[in-house]
Amino acid sequence: MIEQGGKRKLKVANITEVEFRKMVKLSSDRLNKHAELIDSLNVFPVPDGDTGTNMSLSMTSGNQYVAESTATSVGELTTALAKGLLMGARGNSGVILSQIFRGFNKAVKTKEVLTAQDLSDALSGGAEVAYKAVMKPKEGTILTVARKAAEGARKAVKESDDVLVVMEAAYNAAEEALANTPNQLPVLKEVGVVDSGGKGLTYVYQSFFDILAGNDHLLEVDNKISEKDMEDMIKSEHHKSVQGQMDTEDIKYGYCTEIMVRLGAGRLVDREFDYDEFRNHLAELGDSLLVVADDEVVKVHVHTEHPGDVFNYGQHFGSLIKMKVDNMRLQHETILETQDTPAAPAMPVMKNDLSGDYGIIAISSGKGISELFQGLGANYIVSGGQTMNPSTEDIVAAIDKTGAEKVIILPNNKNILLAAQQAAEVAEVEVAVIPSATIAQGMAALFVFNKDASLAENAEAMTENLEYVTSGQVTTAVRDTTIDGQVIKKDEFMGIIDGKIKLTEKTALEAAIAMSKEMIDDDSEVITIIFGEDGTQAEAEEIKEAILAIDEDLEVEIHAGNQPVYPYLISVE
Repeated sequence: MIEQGGKRKLKVANITEVEFRKMVKLSSDRLNKHAELIDSLNVFPVPDGDTGTNMSLSMTSGNQYVAESTATSVGELTTALAKGLLMGARGNSGVILSQIFRGFNKAVKTKEVLTAQDLSDALSGGAEVAYKAVMKPKEGTILTVARKAAEGARKAVKESDDVLVVMEAAYNAAEEALANTPNQLPVLKEVGVVDSGGKGLTYVYQSFFDILAGNDHLLEVDNKISEKDMEDMIKSEHHKSVQGQMDTEDIKYGYCTEIMVRLGAGRLVDREFDYDEFRNHLAELGDSLLVVADDEVVKVHVHTEHPGDVFNYGQHFGSLIKMKVDNMRLQHETILETQDTPAAPAMPVMKNDLSGDYGIIAISSGKGISELFQGLGANYIVSGGQTMNPSTEDIVAAIDKTGAEKVIILPNNKNILLAAQQAAEVAEVEVAVIPSATIAQGMAALFVFNKDASLAENAEAMTENLEYVTSGQVTTAVRDTTIDGQVIKKDEFMGIIDGKIKLTEKTALEAAIAMSKEMIDDDSEVITIIFGEDGTQAEAEEIKEAILAIDEDLEVEIHAGNQPVYPYLISVE
């Protein structure tokens, strides 16, 4: 028994619509609060550890669909949750989470309430569907945690018809499975972490347990995010990047409004503060709501059309000790004017001559890289990549925008592949996803595109051509670690070749040159250097000279990619 809520609640016969809404809401809140911790568990020390962020954003979408649903049965709510997770899924972790609840939904979609047996069936269905969604499932991951949780539930339901007992058994089994992940994946043990996706899933199951156990005091603790955490969320780069992915006229609520209220102080106080009532009222005034409260102060961040209404409402509970309003439409126009990365879906170049009747979607991060993809025949760019994975819904919208009956998607990032495949499944036209894991692979695939060939023929040829390019990336280590026996120090520059860290150097230039030497062999013909925001043309020329010193007959091209995170991307064909 998990001793979290004091005395154990009496038997819980079933899960009702009211309880299920709370279970989803707390799961979303908890993932949001702990996203940074989950991110930190990513094995590779690159500045793209986004498992927690992706799971949080995915669950936020699921929670929104549930909150907006008028359903009165749990089965219908699981359908809303599955749909919200499907459309909001980002990154592989978000897609797998969506598949878990797709299977959950399939098992109980006709149920009014969930019994202990229903809950067990739903958890088992979730694990089964998630395993099928991954081409080569690995143990020691979120999949293992889902499977073990389901096994724990199945054992418990044989002896009890109490949904709390079953959920407790599932949560305990999930925690045990998570603790064992380093024994199943050697790289986790080497780095000294548990699986990040599995950790995220345990937060979901913990939240389900807490709601059923009536651990109300824990909900209050989770609601009280620190002021610093809130400021970080408001000012995060992701928040800025999302603004860059919409048109100004699409902004429904134009004013970013913040207030801080000293509770109980002031002449206009006429109400006692109740967190849920306070938050629910503000939720009706806008979106992107965050409420942080303790016994003395409540702080609010909300996007609204009527800042004055927020101010006035706050004064019912205390004196306003801080007020701030920003016009987001004006801010957005400024971002679009200065942003290097093209907005998605604001950068269509429709019916490009190279693509004929096809729609070709490339995921790209960086203005220069987007222009390279356009030149090769892509006629729609979706902004994304490391640290900013587009959602399934973003990709579906891009498919629709092409207006084509045959669409090819180039994810150009292994963490976007599953979302692209999920988008292809729900699209209303024929879609082929080329499993390009890097920018270089995406470009290599486009070299063999034939506008007169069938979709199947193009998919086969483009996928086959991925094998003829070696991809190198230079980026900074964000922490000390050891991987594959190699000691890596924080702030060193790593050379990553086809997804494996091969070397580290003190400077990006040194890493790029050393990496290039390792990538080139007797069959190499063309080398492409793409420098990013933190690279320079001058250093790219030095890399070129170092390459030509190896073999002066090599063809070396240099392009400005403007990509973040990676100062240099180098490909060898």
